[in-house]
Amino acid sequence: MSAVITIPDDLTESSFEQVITQAAAHPLDAKLILDARHTTFGTPYGLASLLCVAQSRATRPTLLVPETERTLSYWHRADFFTYASELFELSGRIPTGRTGQSNDVWLPMTAIAGSEDVHRVVGSIQERSEAILGQQLQADVRMIGRFAMTLSEACQNIVEHAGRGGWVMVQTYTWRSLARRVVQIAVCDAGVGFAASLAPAHARRFGDRWSDARALEASVIQGQSRFPDPGRGQGFAGIRRFLGTWDGKLAVRSGTARIAIVPSWDSDVPLREGLSSFPGAQVSIIIPGRAA
Repeated sequence: MSAVITIPDDLTESSFEQVITQAAAHPLDAKLILDARHTTFGTPYGLASLLCVAQSRATRPTLLVPETERTLSYWHRADFFTYASELFELSGRIPTGRTGQSNDVWLPMTAIAGSEDVHRVVGSIQERSEAILGQQLQADVRMIGRFAMTLSEACQNIVEHAGRGGWVMVQTYTWRSLARRVVQIAVCDAGVGFAASLAPAHARRFGDRWSDARALEASVIQGQSRFPDPGRGQGFAGIRRFLGTWDGKLAVRSGTARIAIVPSWDSDVPLREGLSSFPGAQVSIIIPGRAA
């Protein structure tokens, strides 16, 4: 018998925890049906993490696609169905034809497996970032110069820690509580996660205290790497510096923990432990535009 997982109407970083909790209650080989028929909004983080659910399962799940035309069109423009068709049994009307370009989807869903994919993604973004950052976020040249580097460092996380491929997506949308445009970078995978990746180099000094939370603190806050080379592990340090300048937000989830660098405009919790287990790492970067 199949287990039905209800996808929230608003598929965001926060609400995706409901999906993880529901999926974690069933064995990896259980047949899941993910019901997104009533979903009307989704962020890049929500869509990329949805792919991770299928990537993490031993049995191919079924996805009931949104029924709302506007939502279905957006998922198509975001190139979500290109990858979902490889991971899910899709049920419902799937749009066909070219996905095209739009002002809100800077970078549609894009697979990341190696450093060459990271270079390709950054090159694609650089072609559009100057015009879009200036128009949508009223950013100046300093942000534009650092944005591509931040994107590169976030994507490199998949290459260094996942042990398998993942996805990146970049989009602008209106953050309701801020009443401002923001850009979100979402980089997600269902790989080994931070604790397993960093354990050979760092677990011994923590002993029984080694956990998903300690691994996130070591990597995101302390800049530790699984590599012995000096200078490695500085990706998150660079991201934090950039976001500190522009009052942005960073959130990283891995295993049963989630860590966040919380800006003044948000009320998130810096560290959460004891979450439902979910493989890999899911990274969200939010950069707000200037106030009107």
